[in-house]
Amino acid sequence: MNPYAIFNQTKRQCVSDGMMRSLLENCDTASHILILVWPQLGDFDSLEYAWWLQRAAEQLTDKKLAIRAVGIGNLGSGKKFCEYTGFPPENLFVEPNAELHCQLNLYSGLNVSLPGLSQSQKAWLNLLLMCAGIGSPGTLAEVFRGYKGDRQAPQLIKDDEIIQPTPLPAFQGSFFQLAGGSGFQRPFELATLRLRNMMEVLKNWHIYVPDCAYLTQRGGTFLFDTKGQLVYEHRDRGILGFAANMSQPLSFLSLIERDICTQ
Repeated sequence: MNPYAIFNQTKRQCVSDGMMRSLLENCDTASHILILVWPQLGDFDSLEYAWWLQRAAEQLTDKKLAIRAVGIGNLGSGKKFCEYTGFPPENLFVEPNAELHCQLNLYSGLNVSLPGLSQSQKAWLNLLLMCAGIGSPGTLAEVFRGYKGDRQAPQLIKDDEIIQPTPLPAFQGSFFQLAGGSGFQRPFELATLRLRNMMEVLKNWHIYVPDCAYLTQRGGTFLFDTKGQLVYEHRDRGILGFAANMSQPLSFLSLIERDICTQ
């Protein structure tokens, strides 16, 4: 079964009202439909992806793009996620057990097992191995990019933005100019955003991650036209691999204009 057919038949709990709704509800007038299947809502990838979407929110509205996201968690996870990231709760659906991920044949993550481990302990072991790059291609390089900077990526933090909370005292975004200037992703800039996300999740761990069994599950991105034809897809191969171009994670949306021109 193709991805669109799966999404078209899928109902999940919507975060805005807690009702079971079709993922494709109210998408009839959109020029394109973007479906994001996220890992745990407390996962680095989910939080970072939502950050990029909020950054580009105005441009995405202009594209008449319908965005729907499904993340692993419960209603409490979804509400907390939207509160922190600003992602619209009416566009977020929660998935308690990665059933949709399985239907789409998305990467479930490393599956190393040792005798005597519970399901939760096994998930933690595999998550730690994946964070070390085992069964998670590109993760270590992406972590390193967060620290060293990236001249192919845009500046992420405004000069007048106050960065908090992290283990460090609050500081102003202009601090990153000391690391190399402005107008591009400076050293430690992305790492700081990721640290802020990590602190948020650790403080609210049991809200964001009600079931540890799915810690390693990865997600995917699916872009469709109004006829349900697949324009683009990306299947995550590891942690911090939610885009084909991590320097510009939303660059694939340029395909929308190209697709409209060929219609």
